[in-house]
Amino acid sequence: MQHLTEDEDHVLRTLRVLIADLCQQFNGGHPGGAMGMAAVGVALWKYVMQYAPHTADFFNRDRFVLSNGHTCLFQYIFLHLTGYKPMTLDQLKSYHSDRADSLCPGHPEIEIEGVEVTTGPLGQGVANAVGLAIATKNLAATYNRPGYDVVSNHTWCMVGDACLQEGVALEAISFAGHLRLNNLTIIYDNNQVTCDGSVDLTNTEDINAKMRACAWDVIDIGEGCYDIRGIVAALKQARASIRKPTFVNVRTVIGVGTAVAGDAVAHGVALGANNVAELKKAYGFNPDEHFVISPTIRKFFEDIPARGEALVNNWSNLLDRYSQDFPDLAEEFQRRVKGELPADWDTLVPTKFPSKPTASRAASGLVFNPVAQKIRTFMVGTADLSPSVNMAYPGKTDFQHPDLRTICGIDGNYAGRYIHYGIREHAMCAISNGIAAFAPNTFIPVTSSFFMFYLYAAPAVRMGALQQLQVIHAATHDSIGMGEDGPTHQPIELAALYRAMPNLLYIRPGDSEETAGAWIAAIEAKKTPSIISTSRHALPQLAKTKREGVLRGAYVLEEYQGSEGADVTIIGVGAELSFALGVSKELKESKNICARVVSFPCQRLFEEQPVSYRRETLRRHKDIPAVVIEPYAPNGWERYADAAICMTRFGHSLPGKSAYKYFGFETSKMTEKISRYLSDIKEDEILRGEFVQL
Repeated sequence: MQHLTEDEDHVLRTLRVLIADLCQQFNGGHPGGAMGMAAVGVALWKYVMQYAPHTADFFNRDRFVLSNGHTCLFQYIFLHLTGYKPMTLDQLKSYHSDRADSLCPGHPEIEIEGVEVTTGPLGQGVANAVGLAIATKNLAATYNRPGYDVVSNHTWCMVGDACLQEGVALEAISFAGHLRLNNLTIIYDNNQVTCDGSVDLTNTEDINAKMRACAWDVIDIGEGCYDIRGIVAALKQARASIRKPTFVNVRTVIGVGTAVAGDAVAHGVALGANNVAELKKAYGFNPDEHFVISPTIRKFFEDIPARGEALVNNWSNLLDRYSQDFPDLAEEFQRRVKGELPADWDTLVPTKFPSKPTASRAASGLVFNPVAQKIRTFMVGTADLSPSVNMAYPGKTDFQHPDLRTICGIDGNYAGRYIHYGIREHAMCAISNGIAAFAPNTFIPVTSSFFMFYLYAAPAVRMGALQQLQVIHAATHDSIGMGEDGPTHQPIELAALYRAMPNLLYIRPGDSEETAGAWIAAIEAKKTPSIISTSRHALPQLAKTKREGVLRGAYVLEEYQGSEGADVTIIGVGAELSFALGVSKELKESKNICARVVSFPCQRLFEEQPVSYRRETLRRHKDIPAVVIEPYAPNGWERYADAAICMTRFGHSLPGKSAYKYFGFETSKMTEKISRYLSDIKEDEILRGEFVQL
């Protein structure tokens, strides 16, 4: 054992036995990696990381991300030992139990005090950590002044072999090196084991060379299971880096000290009662005692809460002096810390728009650019589509390392709030989750790309929804009307995915006024990510649309005023909203069928409305059938409509208008379909109980 004090040796042995006990108790969990990483944990939580267990939300704390989240016991145990009050020993023993109130889920979750982000799918945490580091850089460049480093924290990210095989992690690593995020350190638990076996089953690359090629500094630790001194020195060197992020390659043994050390068996199952007993004997513990945490262990970590409170007090005093010397800047900074927008932010949203046909992607720019331009809370990014998504607000500064000089002349600095992510949709959204997670609503990240490419990003969008992070995704080119790029770019099924995803607002506005409503809804949704889904092609501007209606999810756009009542409700959505109005008019003129029209931009917002409002909007309770018009898969509309003019196949490579014509989205054809449907249900009443695809 190298350079260990007697207490440190006792701590490492205790941690490994405790991990084995916690997994064996309910015969499940992931013991091996956590056992091998114990020395890293001691180095980080005891000697290097700056945090405050009794003030867990201390704004300038270091952020720790466990990307290899299956090793969660590693984090939970240190949260307990260092003094996070909710993480009691009783809670620690709830790991893999049936307790619904357990603070020890199978992967770390953001709701748990001391956990910065929810890391489940491997690689997400790496990208989240990049986002956290970007947030620090931006705040520091914006608000720090000489002698007043009000934001100076470091981000530490623990990864395993599997994280470094995931594409999202590699995208984020490349981007972090490009940005020279020297406030970011990845600590690699290099045990050369994944679920199926040894890493050389699938990987034979030189990871250190790869990281250096991505513009990272690399530090090697050969005895990672025991060399606390060497790990501490490496982490301090990483914190002091001035030009690059740092990759600390810590070579460890999975399941160290056990009969299955170095074997994939140690990864994801309890070690077995006999193996745990033998480990205890080898380490000098009583095999019949469980969950032992000695007074020596308690004393080893007892100074950390006081050390943390000193950090909090020093920062508070610094902030007081900062407020005196820079009152205006400090006022804005404190508002950001509280996660508040200026009270009058909504006055920046335009109330009038050009009457000419306008693509809703262009309307997105008209609505949001004035807001992004004035309010520094918004961090806007795009996946290499600035000319298409209209999110580049006037006078923007790009988020770049200040020394970078690009061939194209698009340079910037860390105070910039427009991020060129490159062609990295998945990383863009996962990094944005990290930016949003830095502190509640201190940042509102905005991503942008074609809607179809949010299929690449779906795992990250889902993780944002799961964590209740406010991220706004501006998704353009959202229908077959986007045209010639063809079926690969024409989204058919994607809306059904995002409408089904819990805690996500998928909003499809029909014109500029509704686009304003979509952005207002997204900005007001403090614990919910949103997708604002807009068109490539120009849309007619409609006289009766209402932003307030969008906030309710659906509203009556055109009510039939006749004494006999309407024959049908036509539901229009997004880029095809005007189709519903055209069909309504044609039904009356050519068929004497009386229709009412409902605009339905957001199903989830509609579900939040009172039952009385929902009934009066759709009128299905009055036996008025409803038909939805949307060139998407119809899945989900069964809740609100009786029939759909929809898509049941992929699109086709044609100009936008021709694509609509090819698939039958013409006023005359849709009028005939609805007319026939109404005749059919008069002849066969049973059809009213069935959802019909027209």
